[in-house]
Amino acid sequence: MANFFKQPDFKPADPNADQQKVDRQYKSMRLKVFLGAFLGYAGYYLVRKNLSLAAPDMIKDGILDAGKAGLAMSAVSIAYAFSKFIMGAVSDRSDARKFLSVGLVLSALTMIAVGVLPFGANTALNTAVIFALMLVVGWLSGMGWPPCGRIMANWFSQNERSFKMSIWNVSHTIGSFSLGFLAIAGVAICADMGMSQSWRGNFIFPAVIAILIAVFCWWAIRDTPQSMGLPSVGDWRNDHSGVKSKSEGEKLPFKVLFVDYVLKNRLLWIVALSNIFVYTVRYGIGDWAPTFLQNAGIMTAAESKIAFSIHNLIGALGTILCGLATSKIFKGRCAPMNVICMAACMVGVLIYWVVGAGFIEMSAPMQKVLVYVALCLIGFFIYGPVALTGVQALNLVPKNAAGTAAGFVGLFGYFIGDAVCSKIIVGGIANSAGWNAANLTVAIGAAIGVVLCAILIPSEKKLS
Repeated sequence: MANFFKQPDFKPADPNADQQKVDRQYKSMRLKVFLGAFLGYAGYYLVRKNLSLAAPDMIKDGILDAGKAGLAMSAVSIAYAFSKFIMGAVSDRSDARKFLSVGLVLSALTMIAVGVLPFGANTALNTAVIFALMLVVGWLSGMGWPPCGRIMANWFSQNERSFKMSIWNVSHTIGSFSLGFLAIAGVAICADMGMSQSWRGNFIFPAVIAILIAVFCWWAIRDTPQSMGLPSVGDWRNDHSGVKSKSEGEKLPFKVLFVDYVLKNRLLWIVALSNIFVYTVRYGIGDWAPTFLQNAGIMTAAESKIAFSIHNLIGALGTILCGLATSKIFKGRCAPMNVICMAACMVGVLIYWVVGAGFIEMSAPMQKVLVYVALCLIGFFIYGPVALTGVQALNLVPKNAAGTAAGFVGLFGYFIGDAVCSKIIVGGIANSAGWNAANLTVAIGAAIGVVLCAILIPSEKKLS
C-alpha cells in the first residue's frame, strides 16, 4: 500500500525545452489540477453531512432518537480532526492524485454502506453501527484537504496563492449546497423504486456522484510540476517568496516535519488557535441553524433548509471576494482580511442572537427577513477566514511540510472548534440554558477570533 501511494520521483527538466511549449503545458496542467482539486474536495462534502439530512426521517422511523443522532453526527468531526492532521503528514510523502481519489472512493463506499444496511428497532445498536461508520467516513475525509493543499503549494506560487486558494475553497460550499439537492433527488429515486425507507437515498445517490468525481480527479491531477519534467512553479513564475528549507524537494521524516516546521513554529500555533474560533462560528451557526430556527418557531422545516442552503451558497461569493481583496489590497497578507471578516461575522451573529431571542418586538415576516440577513452576512464573511487560515498555514512552512501544517491547523479547527466548541459546548448550552445563551456564546467566540487574527498582522508584514 505504501508503494502504491508513493510520491512520484522528480524528472529532470529539459534545459533546451522550448519556453513557449513549457508555458502552454504549464498553463494547461495548472487548469487540470485545479479543477481536479476543486471538484475532488467538493466531492468529499457529498459524503460527509448526509446523516444531518437523513436524521429527521430516521428518527421518525425509530432508527435513532434525537440525542443519538447528534452523537452519531459528532463522530465525523472527531475522526476528521485527527485524520486531517495525521493524513496531512502522510500526504506530504504521497502522490496527491492517488491520495485524494482513493480517499474519495472509500468515503463514498462507506456512505453507501450506511444507506443499504438493515437497521432494526434497537436504537442503541443502530447508533453504535452508524457511529462507527461515521468515524470511518470522518477518517477518510482527512484524505481530502491535505493533498489539495499540497497541490496548491506546488502548482501555485505564494503571491497568487491567496486568490487561487480562495476560489478553490469555494468547492466545499458548492459541495454542501449540492448535497441538499442530490439528497432530495436520491430520496425521490428511492421513493419511485417503492422503497419504504426512502431516506436511504440521502446516502446512496450523492455517494455515487462522488465516485464519478473521483474518476475525473484520477485523470486530472498530477502531484507536482517536477514529476512531469517541468520546472518548479517558483522558477516558472520567477516568484521565490515564502518560507523555504534546504531540503525543499526531499521527503522528510514525520518527526522532522512535525517538530522542526510545526511544533516549534510560534506563528503556526497562533493560526491554529484562531482557527478554533473560525470553526466555532462556522459550525456553531451553520450546523445548528435548522434546529434552532424550527425550535424557535421562526421558520418551518422547509424554510430552514432553504436558509441553510443560502447561507452556504453566499459563502462561495464571499470566499472569492475575500481572496481577491487579500491578493490585491493586502498583497497576499491574510491577517488583515481575517480581522475584517471575523468582525463582520461577529456583527452577523449578534443580529442573529438579538432577533432570535426576541429582544426587539417585530412582525414574524420581519423577523424572518432579519434572520436571512444575519445568515447571509455570516455566510459571506466566515468562509474567507476558513480559506485564508489554510493559506497562512501553507505560507508559514516549506512546501514539503504543507500537508503537515495544514493538518495541524485543521486539527484545532475541527476537533476543538467544531466537535468540542460548536457541537458539545454550544449544543450543551442550548440544552441547559436555551438558544439565547448558545448564540451569544458563538458571538463571544467571534470576538476572540478577531483578536487572535489581529495578532498575526505584524508578523505577516515581516514575512512579506
